[in-house]
Amino acid sequence: MTDLTTQYLGLTLKNPIIVGSSGLTRSASSIKELEENGAAAVVLKSIFEEEIAFEYDDILKEASDEGVNLDQFDYYDYQLKGEKLDLYTRLIEECKKSVSIPIIASINCVYSHEWSSFAKMLEKAGADALELNMFFLPTEFGRSSEEKEKAYFQIIDKVQKEVSIPVALKISYYFSNLGPMIQKLSKTGVAGLVLFNRFFSPDFDIDDFKVVSSNVFSTPSDLSISLRWIAIMAAKTDCDLAASTGVHDGAAVIKQLLAGANAVQVVSALYKNGKGHLREMLTFVEQWMAAKGYSCLDDFRGKMSQEKSSDPAAYERVQFMKYFGGE
Repeated sequence: MTDLTTQYLGLTLKNPIIVGSSGLTRSASSIKELEENGAAAVVLKSIFEEEIAFEYDDILKEASDEGVNLDQFDYYDYQLKGEKLDLYTRLIEECKKSVSIPIIASINCVYSHEWSSFAKMLEKAGADALELNMFFLPTEFGRSSEEKEKAYFQIIDKVQKEVSIPVALKISYYFSNLGPMIQKLSKTGVAGLVLFNRFFSPDFDIDDFKVVSSNVFSTPSDLSISLRWIAIMAAKTDCDLAASTGVHDGAAVIKQLLAGANAVQVVSALYKNGKGHLREMLTFVEQWMAAKGYSCLDDFRGKMSQEKSSDPAAYERVQFMKYFGGE
């Protein structure tokens, strides 16, 4: 009998598969279906400060164009944000009543002092943990890299002073010194790091001259980036690691566990194959473990991490020496 339980963010999960923040996790009924199909936890669809701010800005612009006195909008700003947060806290409350798996709230962070108070409200609503999805554009030319990196630590510090639930940090790989940065972030007291977040990818409509979205879903080939860095950092951090992006089947789950991940996040594979795909992924993991003689995840977790590799340099190789060596 195989045991798929794992520890992540101080939570005991029945298996390592978490459904990541997405439209799949925006309602209690959908989350119930995910639980029934095997999801061990869910990260709720993120609450975006930008969305609130942009909506408010549109209202202000319209009011200004009509010659309305803008002083009255201080209260409206508060009310608008309050309504967004009320909807989100109600979602948490509904989920806690209808499912037994952990509910991880998600905040998409920007430069703001308000996230600490938002986090407190989500904890009060019953969230089991909090994931901070953080990414500051490298195109902000007015800010130095030091300033941008400092912002991560400032937000983490503010949030952790407000909440007692575990906090995870979902980051990108856009750091000039990625390994040391991951290690520094792991020492802030966060319970976990998620490697890595996925972004809107622009494309051009050459007929209408518009910027449109491209590559909305990840592909199996996207696994390689997080796999490399989970394997490199597995024994070098002071917190749990979760792998995200490119996890499309049971084999990908196994690979990330072999690299040293505590858990994986899945989204695109479920959009493409349906929620029942979770069961197929879990069945594959169980069958593979049985065939290899493993009874629990710790029997093989990190087996192929850089720390345990006979060829640790392979994880840091960046050139195609074998395939394009030229003969």
